[in-house]
Amino acid sequence: MSDPSRSITGGVDTHKDFYVAAAIDGLGRILGTEQFPTTPRGYRRLLRWLRRFGDVVAVGVEGTGAWGAGLARYLTAEGVRVVEVDRPNRQRRRRRGKSDPADAEAAARAVLAGDQTGTPKAATGMVEAIRLVRVARRSAMKARTQAANQIHSVIDTAPEELRGQLLGLRENERIAKCSRLRATDPTTPAGAAKLTLSTLARRWLALSDEIKTLDAQLERLVEATAPSLVAAKGIGTETASMLLTTAGDNPGRLSSERSFAAVCGSSPVDASSGRQQRHRLNRGGDRQANCALYLIVLNRLSWDPRTKAYMQRRLAEGKTKKEVIRCLKRYVAREVYNLIAKDLAGRSEAAQRRVQLAA
Repeated sequence: MSDPSRSITGGVDTHKDFYVAAAIDGLGRILGTEQFPTTPRGYRRLLRWLRRFGDVVAVGVEGTGAWGAGLARYLTAEGVRVVEVDRPNRQRRRRRGKSDPADAEAAARAVLAGDQTGTPKAATGMVEAIRLVRVARRSAMKARTQAANQIHSVIDTAPEELRGQLLGLRENERIAKCSRLRATDPTTPAGAAKLTLSTLARRWLALSDEIKTLDAQLERLVEATAPSLVAAKGIGTETASMLLTTAGDNPGRLSSERSFAAVCGSSPVDASSGRQQRHRLNRGGDRQANCALYLIVLNRLSWDPRTKAYMQRRLAEGKTKKEVIRCLKRYVAREVYNLIAKDLAGRSEAAQRRVQLAA
């Protein structure tokens, strides 16, 4: 039998500039806490410090998608099992107070007790590239929408002679005309309105060009990463990129398609009580992935005969439209998970073959 005192479980409370690590043995005894910088040298020091106590079984890391991302990648590359840990229990924190060593110890104990078992995203492949491009696209979309709303607002309150020129135009025509405005005297309300509208319109046009460039790059990445996914009915580049980002570069971290459905917030939640037996919509999970599934279902409901027939049949059974859409999202989640697993497994096998040929 292995000696539990030699089995070490680590916990890490992450911050922008430093990490606080705690080590406990297999019997739950705290062995020590230590602070390390958030640098490659700090990662190495942290792992050496943990291994001083014994064999490192697992390390629970808070924020593996944020400040703990670099540490999680390093530990995984070193063959250490990394577990994604949620923030500490709030009730326990209110009773015992909060400190960085206490949070690190709580992370280690959560892993040792089996309360936390999630595997973090690898963030080392093309899915991570897709996520980063989507970050830039999302902020550009938000800024363009803000600029368009401000243009409408300025036109609504502009002097009548300027307002009359811009009302009744389509959005593209209005923005093109606003971009050509010239303010001869910005000290007057009319001149200031022309200056503001031309500035906002040129910003809108620049952001539109940026979004087109990002869309083209995103389409190439998604096509190369998951060709089977984008070839499926009703799934386009945007929805495919959302779902790939949710799955990550290592979808095997999700034990089954049921886990993927739960992550997407499309798994059924039992809401039965007494004589009423029913399931309700899941309001948890990744809401962007849930939105992607919803868009796919709406797309298929508009033209796919099988989906339309399913909707009519379940409505005839007494289901509400929301409940039927929830069921359809669950079916789509199963289909999407299998396609993503197939595509990413194929990419992994191809990469391994390239490595063998190079060797």
